[in-house]
Amino acid sequence: MPLSDFDRLRYEIRPGDVILVEGRSPISEIIKTITLSAWTHSAIYIGRLHNIDDPMLRQFIQKFYHGEMDDQLIIESQLGVGTIIDSISKYRDDHLRICRPTSITRTDSQKVIAYSINRLGSNYNVRQIFDLARFLFPYSILPRRWRSSLFEHNAGLPTHTVCSTMMAEAFASVHYPILPVLHRNEDGQLIMYKRNTRLITPKDFDYSPYFDVIKYPILDFDELAIYQRMPWGKDGIVLNDEHDLTMAAPKAVSKSVEKKLSNKDEKKPEEAPNITDAKNDSV
Repeated sequence: MPLSDFDRLRYEIRPGDVILVEGRSPISEIIKTITLSAWTHSAIYIGRLHNIDDPMLRQFIQKFYHGEMDDQLIIESQLGVGTIIDSISKYRDDHLRICRPTSITRTDSQKVIAYSINRLGSNYNVRQIFDLARFLFPYSILPRRWRSSLFEHNAGLPTHTVCSTMMAEAFASVHYPILPVLHRNEDGQLIMYKRNTRLITPKDFDYSPYFDVIKYPILDFDELAIYQRMPWGKDGIVLNDEHDLTMAAPKAVSKSVEKKLSNKDEKKPEEAPNITDAKNDSV
């Protein structure tokens, strides 16, 4: 059973959000072991077709997606399939998390979406996955950088990518940081550098301080009616205020409550001084 409330997630998600997926396939289990994270896959949410500003992009999407016009769409890169567009509903039964770019402008968000759309049809870069596994795995027979495509300039064909790399490149195209590398120059000035996008994994969107993590648990405390557990009285007594009894339910209970309230309310009047005694006491 999924841990997320998919209907709430689908209602709240915004175009440009990154979706993290906890996969359940044998390959996903290997990725979990290598990356030390439950998140094995990522996709970018682009909204419905009418959410795309550029009419040319909307027309381009329709070459790859033939579903309903009102479907909520994601773009992802999958092993054995490549970069595709699909409905978010395919992940209804999976554990999901939304990572939202904290302060990205709408214009840049549309540019990120446009970058992702233009990668539709790209093949999946299998070699990059093996090289990334070799780089991240704690023990290796061969040096991690030896003959690795991860560190080659413009490595691989421009038509090959993997899920997280494609999205990292999309955000990098508008200079939006994920996990930038920070350095100080000789003058002490802080300089940010883009991290190698081939080293980005799904968990990096979760760790990034520039993305808000949005969770929609299947059991939300806000919906558990905590007020039902407050110490309400069980005797049916209704009061206008703390002293005024207006309604009593069971007779035995009402008498005891009424007595307590009346005792609390009544004050014994002070006795008037005895004038005769006062005269007798005078000197």
